[in-house]
Amino acid sequence: MIRWLLFTLLLLSLLVTAIGVVVLRHESRQLFTTLQRAEAERDQSQVEWSRLQLEQAWLAEAGRIEREARDKLSMDRPPRIGILVEAP
Repeated sequence: MIRWLLFTLLLLSLLVTAIGVVVLRHESRQLFTTLQRAEAERDQSQVEWSRLQLEQAWLAEAGRIEREARDKLSMDRPPRIGILVEAP
């Protein structure tokens, strides 16, 4: 009687352990998939950030800004005597 009880207890613990291993492997695979998605999103964001930095540098280029002001807004540089520089 004790033998059957011990055998049943061991078999039940083996079954619970096996189910636990399967559940943990499934969870680890899901987490790995989530990690891969997050890394791909991070890489895409870094590419976008680099592109935006280049675009900002291009847009802020002094010669380009002056050209746009002259061509599109009909702005001209004021004569030398019209430029005032104030000390802080």
